[in-house]
Amino acid sequence: MLRSAVPGDDGRPDLNDLEGENEWTQLAHKHWNKPVKTRKVNNEVIKTEIWDVLEREGFPYRSQLILENLQLLEKFAAHSTSTYVFANDDDRFSSLFRRVLSMSLDSSLSITIRTHILSFLISAFQSLDNGLIRKECAPLVSISTWHNLASEATRERKFEQHPPLKKAWRASARKFDSADETTQAKLRFDRAWLYSLLLDFAGRIQESSTENLVYCERFLEFLTDLESQLPTRRYVNTLIKDLNLLAIIRLSPTFNEAENGLFRDVFVLLRHFVQFPIDDNTGNQHAQAQSYEEHCARLAQLQRVSLKNFKDKLTILALSNYAAIDKRDDLEAHLEVLSHEELTNLSELLGFRSKYPPASKVVINRALLLEILLLTYERRRTFREVIRDLSVLPTEASLSLAIPKLNLQYLSVGDFLWRSFVLYRCEAFFEIRKEMEETVRRLRPQETQLPNKVRFDGFSRMAIPISKPAIIEAGIPKVGHDRPAFVRAEIGLDVSRLADHVRREWESLRPDDVVYLLAVDPVEAPRNLTNGHAAHATSRDFGIRSLRAAEVEQVLDDSGRMVRDTLPDIAANGYVARPRLRRLLVKLDTAAFQADAVGKSKGQPDVYESINLVIRRKGRENNFRKILDTIKSLALSDIPVPEWLQEVFLGYGDPTSATYTKLPTCLDRIDFRDTFLDWEHLVESLPDKVVEPSPNDQGKLEPPYILEGISAAATETPRPSRKRRRDDEAEVSQPAAKSIKVSTYRPPNNGPYPTDAPKRNQVRFTPVQVEAIMSGTQPGLTVIVGPPGTGKTDVATQIINNIYHDFPAQRTLLIAHSNQALNQLFQKITSLDIDERHLLRLGHGEEDLDTDVSYSKHGRVESFLDNRGHYLAEVDRLAANFQAPGAHGNSCETAGYFNSVYVIPAWSKFWDLANAEDASLADITTSFPFHQYFSNAPQPLFPPESSRAQILDVARGCQRHIEKIFTELEDIRPFEILRTSRDKANYLLIKEARVIAMTSTHAAIRRQEIADLGFHYDNVIMEEAAQITEIENFIPLALQNPKDGQLPLQRVVLCGDHLQNSPIVQNLAFRQFANLEQSLFLRFVRLGVPAIKLDRQGRARPSIAELYKWRYPKLENLPNVLSETEYLRANAGFRYEYQFIDVPDYKERGESQPTPHFFQHLGEAEYAVAIYQYMRLLGYPASKISILTTYAGQRALIRDVLGHRCAKNRLFGLPRLVTTVDKYQGEQNDYIILSLVRTTRVGYLRDIRRLTVALSRARLGLYILGRRSVFETCYELRESFVKLFERPNQLLLTTGEMFPASRMLEDEVEATEMMGVEHLGKYVYEMTKAKIENLNAGGGQLPAVEETPEMIELDREEGEDGEGLLDEAVAEESEQEDIDGVA
Repeated sequence: MLRSAVPGDDGRPDLNDLEGENEWTQLAHKHWNKPVKTRKVNNEVIKTEIWDVLEREGFPYRSQLILENLQLLEKFAAHSTSTYVFANDDDRFSSLFRRVLSMSLDSSLSITIRTHILSFLISAFQSLDNGLIRKECAPLVSISTWHNLASEATRERKFEQHPPLKKAWRASARKFDSADETTQAKLRFDRAWLYSLLLDFAGRIQESSTENLVYCERFLEFLTDLESQLPTRRYVNTLIKDLNLLAIIRLSPTFNEAENGLFRDVFVLLRHFVQFPIDDNTGNQHAQAQSYEEHCARLAQLQRVSLKNFKDKLTILALSNYAAIDKRDDLEAHLEVLSHEELTNLSELLGFRSKYPPASKVVINRALLLEILLLTYERRRTFREVIRDLSVLPTEASLSLAIPKLNLQYLSVGDFLWRSFVLYRCEAFFEIRKEMEETVRRLRPQETQLPNKVRFDGFSRMAIPISKPAIIEAGIPKVGHDRPAFVRAEIGLDVSRLADHVRREWESLRPDDVVYLLAVDPVEAPRNLTNGHAAHATSRDFGIRSLRAAEVEQVLDDSGRMVRDTLPDIAANGYVARPRLRRLLVKLDTAAFQADAVGKSKGQPDVYESINLVIRRKGRENNFRKILDTIKSLALSDIPVPEWLQEVFLGYGDPTSATYTKLPTCLDRIDFRDTFLDWEHLVESLPDKVVEPSPNDQGKLEPPYILEGISAAATETPRPSRKRRRDDEAEVSQPAAKSIKVSTYRPPNNGPYPTDAPKRNQVRFTPVQVEAIMSGTQPGLTVIVGPPGTGKTDVATQIINNIYHDFPAQRTLLIAHSNQALNQLFQKITSLDIDERHLLRLGHGEEDLDTDVSYSKHGRVESFLDNRGHYLAEVDRLAANFQAPGAHGNSCETAGYFNSVYVIPAWSKFWDLANAEDASLADITTSFPFHQYFSNAPQPLFPPESSRAQILDVARGCQRHIEKIFTELEDIRPFEILRTSRDKANYLLIKEARVIAMTSTHAAIRRQEIADLGFHYDNVIMEEAAQITEIENFIPLALQNPKDGQLPLQRVVLCGDHLQNSPIVQNLAFRQFANLEQSLFLRFVRLGVPAIKLDRQGRARPSIAELYKWRYPKLENLPNVLSETEYLRANAGFRYEYQFIDVPDYKERGESQPTPHFFQHLGEAEYAVAIYQYMRLLGYPASKISILTTYAGQRALIRDVLGHRCAKNRLFGLPRLVTTVDKYQGEQNDYIILSLVRTTRVGYLRDIRRLTVALSRARLGLYILGRRSVFETCYELRESFVKLFERPNQLLLTTGEMFPASRMLEDEVEATEMMGVEHLGKYVYEMTKAKIENLNAGGGQLPAVEETPEMIELDREEGEDGEGLLDEAVAEESEQEDIDGVA
């Protein structure tokens, strides 16, 4: 979040700038905004009419934004600047890059241009996954930069600490000596480039100007990026320390100017990484003890040198214990006695640089020497100590302007957790501050005649004005802390003016919910707002003076009773008295309370005396505190990543090292059960393998199949050395196909009842899907890229099924970003052959599962107890079979005794007889001891024509059926013993459940609670992994405590698609600058971790799939979409199966924005509803239609129109769902109506990933509403819209058809063109009128209302505060809803 990334005072362009007579608009119309097939790049135009003009004007932000919106780079300059042009031309790219490097050192260029060049270099070093860029950047930070160290002695000390560096240094020297003059000049430039930049920077920070400051901030960002990744840090860190850069910066005028707060914040970030406790060569993070030992070793060296050379003045320092001299003030007091010459001599003896080139403008004075010594020998706070002192509750001053980035690589797991904590904390606090400002704005605080009193003329249902909180109690500080253990306060809430539903929301505050206490000053004058926002508005501009957070303990009534226990006061006439007062007991933030107490002791005003407002947030937005606590606890611990995953997770080493082919735990023999449907399926699924029956099983085998020789078949042939490859170029041969042995077995008979038959997989997996299943069943890391409709959920469920049966002692954790995705996966699992008692779904989303039984913790406990009754009744039947007296079915314990006394001996006696050689078939069937018990099974139990083997197989099935009864009763027995529901639920989680599902958010909130229970698991499978932030990817890996210092994970399977939506991060700076939207899935793909890409889609018509297939070049169609009737048949009433419909202004209005980011388009909303009504009149089921839009404002508007026109009309009803594109990822429906909303610019749909999601939700029909003139000019979306625009812009309808149509898709038919929404509306009106007349004339009845999820969703939102109506990017309430909240 750097200064140069923030708009200046030039302002943002408006519509007139983009469509009017602006000079840049005219230039665009002249050169690139014309529809031509090919366009030549005119370098002269770029130089004279664009670059020179921008340079002359100082590259104004406004002009850059106008050119960006006019798509200069995409349409005109793309072919001259994009890196993809150089993909096959290394020399051209190298020439360009070398030129940029030279310009970065060119002092004749303006500082503005050099700042932009530096931004280019920052991007380059952030893109080291690109081979072209990595090749150019690597030499700039190689060991050759050590030519610039202060002395040979410094280098030799480094070589002594890590001997392999000597070898690398010699190799670098040999490379230089053997090169020609041109190459030597290039190598000299490479090793001097960074050193020259550092010296130039050291000189610039001695000056002070605005432009210079922006460059220096950017340069600190550049150095921070180099230090935060091991490959670039390895040699750079030594050079930075040798130059004493931190000390130089700290004493510079730029650092010490009061207004340069951002520069100081970025310096703190750089210092953190420079001093990070890690071995720069091996990458091993130092433990706290090791860091302290190194610190002591440095102090010991200082003491030895001091005693030897400055005995007279530094004897006390030399003889003191380490704790007495490692604090800055103490050490400075000891060194103050030395003169400047003695300090210089001491620094040289300790190995510090004593000379700088004149270009650096560094003056070695006493202050600098002292600062160098203090920075080196003072005790540094570790990153864990910094995190420990950071509060997870916000104040008005909690945000830092300098934030770390999430990179491709991390220094250590601790470094990753530290960055994640800082970023998540800043992002959460930013959103809180934004909500507080918006709420206060609505309250309109005004000045009163009374001193220090504020009047609130507005209203918000989320806030209540209060008097100052009363501090009740402050706990004694805990040992080692200086702040109170707790601080309790009481707040009085006047609820007399609140509507009942708003009052109940306040009364429903739960313990540990966070509320916010604000001191608000009156706002003197209204600000000029632009779309609801003031330019550069701060919290002070809204009147917010102070912000404190508190945790709710209890909500009491005016009599001190808990509100939940309070009965309403009912008068004699039945009138219920309106409550007037509620008391809120809260725990204040102790860190802020202690800081406020210190400030008060220094004469600052008491914050709590001025608090006059309490604000709450919606529940799901207010869980930040628990998530921060989880990340903080992980960062403070030494939680490891599984050893086999460590290097890949951090981004180092071989990216394939965590795949099963490279692990020693690779399994050579696996039972794939029902993965393969038949022998042909098995053979076609392994096209590059030779499939052979094992010696014991010859011929064509039937499933299930056991595959042997997998590890040998999967092992890659080692690549020969470069020299060997040159020698063998003439002897290129195709590798021999690897062979796999296949065997089979007869599945066990589970019993004579139909319910005993196992469920079988019916999906005929493709070869790539089989590859993914094989990899996921093996130990190790599996990354599965699943384009839309390619069945990645089916693959994940089959992996789970295989693991469940092949490894019965292992437990699997299922994670997804959203409840709907998790429920889809879980519902498919319930249809497999997995015992439901081993399934568990955690979190509130379980209630939306479309299943007959409950899979929540309490639902599973109830199921166990219900099963107990059933199985005990079966025990009574068994007792009747033996005519055994007694209450054997009284409990699980008595059932166990019955089993050991009656059942097991009976089976033993039977098998002794059955296994006798002289036993006849009649003897075996007659001696079977359970004829009476199995009398209700399909008869005859033993068919007369059965062979001996068949009879024995039936008997074994009966035995398994009975054994299952007693096995399950043994599992149920603990639930008889445990008394509390909590104990039963916890036992279920840690002992019984083998497949546990939860969302990533639930895992983050409950991590500590779950780990403390002793929960353990062996496998993690993540669905929608590309939509989960990296820290949310990590937390599910650490839901258990380590065993022997390691997490016992065996498998990690990530399923997702990085070409669809990424994690939603609301703030632009955190999303783009800090890269907080990066998922672990995407990072692994960028790092080159082998990803299995599913390549056949079976969801959409091939013609619809063509709209997004360009994003997936190898995507093909499954046979079902080419042959099944529903895909071949046309959509009734429509000429085309997909169409883009150009929607003009409706009632002279296009898009509107009633509140910021709340975009709406009434014309498109009416059009979408009219199409829906038309489809319903033709007989389309409402459940097969969904309406999507790109903005939540439009979603609200469409729902409003539906509510007026369709909700209460039984001819129409409501569609299955009305939602945003972001919310609908992972979902699908037969027919999609899509509203794009924007009419002035493309908006956030310009992100190709969102467009991919939007176009890939429909199976059979897709109808898109938008403004053609806007979207046809968008370069990024061109591939899709070119296909859409091949068809007419107006909706074409066919007459005389009802759903389902008999017409085939390719049949030609006459169509009627709808000239606009009014035309379609009139057409639908006439159809509706005719249909009602026909029903009345024929005595027909209107169809029953079809319940859809949209009805349920609307019912849930009744009386709520509109949370579901808000944009995913910015959550804000509507003004009208606040007004409605007043009683």
